[in-house]
Amino acid sequence: MAFIPDNVIEAFRGSHQLGLFMRIDTDPALHMWFGVNDIPAGFDSIDPDGTVYLGGGRLLGVPTLEVLVNGTSDSVEFSLSGIDPASASKTLESLPAVRGVVVHMGLTTLDDYYQPMSSIVPIWSGIASHVSEASQVTQSSQSVTLTLSLAVVSGEATRSRAARSLWSAPHQKAISPTDRFCDGTARLARGVQPAWPNF
Repeated sequence: MAFIPDNVIEAFRGSHQLGLFMRIDTDPALHMWFGVNDIPAGFDSIDPDGTVYLGGGRLLGVPTLEVLVNGTSDSVEFSLSGIDPASASKTLESLPAVRGVVVHMGLTTLDDYYQPMSSIVPIWSGIASHVSEASQVTQSSQSVTLTLSLAVVSGEATRSRAARSLWSAPHQKAISPTDRFCDGTARLARGVQPAWPNF
């Protein structure tokens, strides 16, 4: 089977509904998708048994999801807006610890009944950094609403601003002992064009 199933590729070629899913590995795990109804789904190779993904509402924008090597590891924010202060307070009080947990993003196409056409295909993962809340200035006739955001970083640095992420051979071998991908990075940093291994 291909990384992306054939029926999903075929749906991408035409007019399709796209389902974006987020899995936050807290205890218990939070499963959310950017739509209005709760639907059963499972992440391919991450959550094969599946669960019910809660509808998080209409998605207004997706931050750019990047993974950089020997560069700046980006921090992105996923936000829910239009929450009344009482609900936001209850949400913040009941949140499990998020700092340092893995966040997976995935996608698949939806059929005519807005059900996933395949398991969720993982496309990006990051590390949760912190939760923040913000409120816009409102007129006296308007209701006060809050925006709750979760900052997620790619790489190893869980900080509230972008951080340098350096990959060296020892760093890579600590993650994957048999991986020789970064063996030539020290020479590359000095301006030497290394002879990369032929696997």
